[in-house]
Amino acid sequence: MAGKAATATAARWAEGYPWREKLAKYKGELGKGVWGYWELGAWKPLGISARKRARVRKEVLLAGEDWTYDPPRGEMRTKRKGHKCDRISAEKRANTVELMKKMPQMLLDYKCAHTSCTDVSDPCVKVKPCQFEAGMV
Repeated sequence: MAGKAATATAARWAEGYPWREKLAKYKGELGKGVWGYWELGAWKPLGISARKRARVRKEVLLAGEDWTYDPPRGEMRTKRKGHKCDRISAEKRANTVELMKKMPQMLLDYKCAHTSCTDVSDPCVKVKPCQFEAGMV
């Protein structure tokens, strides 16, 4: 008796998995979503299990047919996220370049602020009067 059942099963598998029948049977359920759907505010799982759904999908794809029940895939990220430290380093380097452009004036301001500016050859006397001489300090 077991031999007859095994023979019947082997014959059924020899003709192939009847995916067209399964696809027709679960077409309404497969169209509702991949995992389930909302109905009247409640989540309803699909009437077909994920394992059976995957098996039918695999057979359809192996037969060369299109599987239209998967949701559309989103667009791939083209820009890599990267590490924050790399991004901060680039910003710091850009800031350093800007500060180096301002460096001669900053040095002159520092020198003028920390000296008495009595020397006539001193450039800070020619550019602007020091705070000491203007009586601000």
